[in-house]
Amino acid sequence: MADKLNEYQGVTGRLHSTRDKFRERWTQWKEDHPQGVREAVREALFAIPNSDEPPECVAREGEYSDLFRRKNRLELMRISAAVMGIEFSYAGETAFVSPTLLQIGVPHQQMTLVWALSPLIGFFLTPLLGSLSDRCPSKYGRRRPFIVLMSIGVLLGLILVPNGEDIGYALGDEGSVNKTVVPSALGPRRAALDVESNNHHPWGVLFTVLGTVLLDFDADACQSPARAYLLDVTVPEDHAKGLSTFTVMAGLGGFMGYALGGINWDDTSLGALFGGHVRAVFFLITIIFIVCVTATITSFKEIPLHEIRDSDEYKTLNDKDQFDEHFQGSDDVEKNGLKKDNTSYGSLNNPDIETGVTTIKVPPLEGHSGQPLSLKHYLKSIVLMPKSLRIVCLTNLFCWMAHVCYSLYFTDFVGESVFGGNPAAPVGSESRTNYEAGVRFGCWGMAMYSLSCACYSTIIEKLIKSVGAKKVYVGGLCTYSCGMLMLCLLRARAAVLLFSWTAGIMYSTLFTMPYLLVAHYHATGMWDSEGGGSEQERGIGTDVAVVSSCVFVAQLCISVIMGFAVKITGSTAAVVAVAATLAGAAAFTATKITYLDL
Repeated sequence: MADKLNEYQGVTGRLHSTRDKFRERWTQWKEDHPQGVREAVREALFAIPNSDEPPECVAREGEYSDLFRRKNRLELMRISAAVMGIEFSYAGETAFVSPTLLQIGVPHQQMTLVWALSPLIGFFLTPLLGSLSDRCPSKYGRRRPFIVLMSIGVLLGLILVPNGEDIGYALGDEGSVNKTVVPSALGPRRAALDVESNNHHPWGVLFTVLGTVLLDFDADACQSPARAYLLDVTVPEDHAKGLSTFTVMAGLGGFMGYALGGINWDDTSLGALFGGHVRAVFFLITIIFIVCVTATITSFKEIPLHEIRDSDEYKTLNDKDQFDEHFQGSDDVEKNGLKKDNTSYGSLNNPDIETGVTTIKVPPLEGHSGQPLSLKHYLKSIVLMPKSLRIVCLTNLFCWMAHVCYSLYFTDFVGESVFGGNPAAPVGSESRTNYEAGVRFGCWGMAMYSLSCACYSTIIEKLIKSVGAKKVYVGGLCTYSCGMLMLCLLRARAAVLLFSWTAGIMYSTLFTMPYLLVAHYHATGMWDSEGGGSEQERGIGTDVAVVSSCVFVAQLCISVIMGFAVKITGSTAAVVAVAATLAGAAAFTATKITYLDL
């Protein structure tokens, strides 16, 4: 066969080689799966996977026995359903909040500042909420109460965003009569708002902004307890498979959520029933969100914290000798910032950080002293960080700023710069109609971004192993930068769909590379190429929290920058231009990162 392959030349030879490799793999697969394709699919979905090694938590009887057995794919999908609902709601938020604020008369500069409120709150509260979740004494468990609490905030946001304008009119905003009958992609529009002298609706803006803050903050904050719940109710052997299921469910939720916004609901009976496109979309998202969260919180009971502390496993691990043996010696214990009073069941003593494709074992989200993470220690870890980690954080900050430009303002860019529309134009005018069509079309572009993120996440780990972390990191950022630059120059409908795929590559990259690097620094104990340490004891959980906090700082910065950029340039093309510039800056700083042997 090798001699025959040598005779092939050019494309024909490569095609024959690919064909032969495919045949070999197909033959091998049939040998490994003699039951056939149908049974293999059924086994993947319904069967509990086998393992050559026994699970750490053996099967047992009792009220919580289901927590100590392997889970099949459908059970993992149910456990992860909440993140699918979260991504549905997040899709509606990012696609329609900016156009909705513009519709009720909020200028671009002030509209972008609205997005600064949620990250300002999240930067200080999210780490503390995570620490409270670890120590929640509720009889319903540690994670589900927080999932329910954050879900209530998301529901309030889903109600207020599309209805804030009408609530304002009910409370006395001007123009409470003379409703227009012209359908709008952004919901009902009052004729009074088309007249500048009557464009006064403070209550409507207040409730819409309040809904935006609730929706944005709670959707972000709800993901952490949802992920921790997955880790708590599954055995360690299912963590990798569970986190991959979690990622897939999130990607599908985003894809279907944006696709839902791309449908013209004004032409349907549902759109007519609820009074416009946005209200129909948010109604459907609300129903889906409730179903998804309900599926998750009713899937498996959590063990309450007081029962965890009374368990034999907890008492055993609290014994000093057993604890040291469990973590392979006191040196490893000190090196990783673990203390014996921090051990307990599930992710309380060994949570996993999901990085898109890689599962990283880390100690609890706490300070090096073993105490719950405090705001003082959290801020101190930011100030006193090693130079290598500072460059990682700077790169991640630029990455998030570049991505936030796309995720928060993309549909407005498509409506104005690609379709030539105007959100403030009179209802029924050509300019207003074009803008509404552009917002819907922008949703399809964002659906492509979610789909590409899911696809790229399946191969990024192989790319890292084959070409190295540096090339993958820098290459992913350069790809996104070039895509946004081309989109800024072309401003065509085909470019919206095509170059949105580069945003998915960017999103997968920023969810993977920073955490791999942080985990690698802690695993090797080195922070530079010469083997130098950080000159202080640092907990990996705290460092992960610090890196993750870049998203809040990025959203805050972009909220301030974007309004001025649009005002100075006079075009929403500044959205993708700024995204391309920031991604280029991230690619440059990524070349300065200490990769060690990754």
